[in-house]
Amino acid sequence: MYAETSSHGYSRCQTPSATVPGTVFHVKLSRPHRRATLVVHVTAAAGWLGLTLGLLALAVAAITTDSAATTEAAARSMKLFADWLVLPLALLTLLSGLVLSLGTPWGLAKHRWVYTKFWLTLATTAASAFALRPGINVTVATVAAGSPVTDPTDLIAGPIVSLSAYLFMTVVSVLKPWGLTRRGRKQRGRNQRASAHKPVDVGDVRQTA
Repeated sequence: MYAETSSHGYSRCQTPSATVPGTVFHVKLSRPHRRATLVVHVTAAAGWLGLTLGLLALAVAAITTDSAATTEAAARSMKLFADWLVLPLALLTLLSGLVLSLGTPWGLAKHRWVYTKFWLTLATTAASAFALRPGINVTVATVAAGSPVTDPTDLIAGPIVSLSAYLFMTVVSVLKPWGLTRRGRKQRGRNQRASAHKPVDVGDVRQTA
């Protein structure tokens, strides 16, 4: 997930400034919408991770068994999941994470961990569409023709790469490393200068006195 809505337990450099707009359009998600989007994002991401684990288990079963029937059944199951679930879950994770990033103070390009996760999610989604699914289709065509799977790379490489990416993104979400990007540092500096030069309200001074 790109951005968390809570800042408890993190250092000052990891916590977004409350005065910074959460989006380039200066529009922030309301609390109910933010929570609903977060639920959708976490659910989609967890489903994507679970689906990848299932694909990896099926790929291992297909390339390690001596039964041609088991290999074909595993490959066809992978094709079913890849055709109907992989892309919807990937796109839902990508879009909901994008909404959370732009609609909260974390932003999309202000923190390195958010920026890194966005591009990694985008790359993983593209790989699922243009590498994982074609590889599974090739394997299904091979076993359907009665030929053995001689090169398991097309079948198992995709799930392994995807699972590695998801685990890395999970660690990044928890640790939130690397601090601000150059754009984030510039924006924080502008906000600090604006706060320093903000005129004092005479009414507030009188009330304080």
